[in-house]
Amino acid sequence: MSSSSNIIESQSGRTGGGADGAGGGGKKNHNKYRRDKPWDTPDIDHWEVNPWDESNGDALPGGRLLEESSFATLFPKYRERYLREAWPIVTRSLDKYKVACELNLVEGSMTVRTTRKTSDPYIILKARDLIKLLARSIPAPQALKILNDDYHCDILKIAGLVRNKERFVKRRQRLIGPDGATLKALELLTQCYILVQGNTVAVMGSHKGIKKVRTVVMECMKNIHPVYNIKRLMIMRELEKDPKLKDESWERFLPTFKSKNVKRRKPRQLVEEKQKMAAAAAAAPEADGGEGGKSATAAKSTTKKKKSYTPFPPAQLPSKIDKQLDSGEYFLSERERKAKKLAEKRQASREKSDEKQRAREREFVHPSLLEKDGGGKDSGGKIAGESGGGGSKTRVVTASDDVDRLVNKFAKKSGKKRKGEAANEGIGNDTSDFIGGSDKKKKKEKKKKKEKRQKTE
Repeated sequence: MSSSSNIIESQSGRTGGGADGAGGGGKKNHNKYRRDKPWDTPDIDHWEVNPWDESNGDALPGGRLLEESSFATLFPKYRERYLREAWPIVTRSLDKYKVACELNLVEGSMTVRTTRKTSDPYIILKARDLIKLLARSIPAPQALKILNDDYHCDILKIAGLVRNKERFVKRRQRLIGPDGATLKALELLTQCYILVQGNTVAVMGSHKGIKKVRTVVMECMKNIHPVYNIKRLMIMRELEKDPKLKDESWERFLPTFKSKNVKRRKPRQLVEEKQKMAAAAAAAPEADGGEGGKSATAAKSTTKKKKSYTPFPPAQLPSKIDKQLDSGEYFLSERERKAKKLAEKRQASREKSDEKQRAREREFVHPSLLEKDGGGKDSGGKIAGESGGGGSKTRVVTASDDVDRLVNKFAKKSGKKRKGEAANEGIGNDTSDFIGGSDKKKKKEKKKKKEKRQKTE
């Protein structure tokens, strides 16, 4: 009776709402398709998961599933050995739920599928999560817990959240913490199992715990340190224990962290150098003479001048094509360009060879003909025959002058050699005397020995 009266009321409300809508603004009636739900009472916990129990009368209509469902996933090569060892445990665990499984080492895949004996319709999704977790390097004993109704899982992909590879590695390491301390604290606060592997984060636990972990992981990849979120979770854990605060807002208790762009402190060396330069610049005007002025200019040159701010960007540098257009090379054909480059190379090599030839010729020129500044040659590479200012001709060097110069040079060397030989001869005489003296002693000793032998005979 109450249900029929409710329906009538909703219909009258609907008609009235339509009239109001036609008369004045066209409001939507959200009660249009609502019906009574006598089974939906306030004392029902919608988050409660009731386990599938055949002994309590849980059964499928018709006794079995109408179609076979299957899921497959690939696994990396390095997991092959472990999966081969752990597969018997996985098979025994899935046999309890009447689910078939297959490990294909040729294709590198794992497959789970329902059978005719499978009674639980949701267990195939649990088996799908199991092979996903096994492929993500979670140990088999831990992964098999997902078959329980209390456990759920989520695999968070963090690869595309940070573009720079080095920055991504640093933030991922920040999530793990020193010796895994941050990850362990997060596991204790959320009652979840967390594994950071490569480009993904695998999480196992309750729905609420997984949601908290997802928030922390995503914010860590957005450069918010996990310690801040761990602090919030610790406060929330304490607030949950107080039944008075159950229906109140916790915002006044939770800390709020604002992102600030803090300027980095300059190193001590840079600060000291800046102070020294400022002191030198201040002392420069007081110093007398030219030295003070030089030090002041040196200090000013080292200090950077502040550029005046301009809203316009700097002028764009000319590109390779712009340079070719300026030189006219752009309009040449490929053959002409190559010919031009070859001619430039030949010209450069010719100039270099001429310079080397002049350097070789300079070795055969008498020093008196060379100028004091080291030039000694005109543009053609010939020896300068006249002096710079007076125009008087220099003395011409003949072959006899060169011969005399060489004779004197060798005479000096031979004199040095003779002195060395004489010194060596003196040393030789002394040593010969010393050696000769030792020979005489030996002869005397031999004579004494002979005389002793003769006496004994």
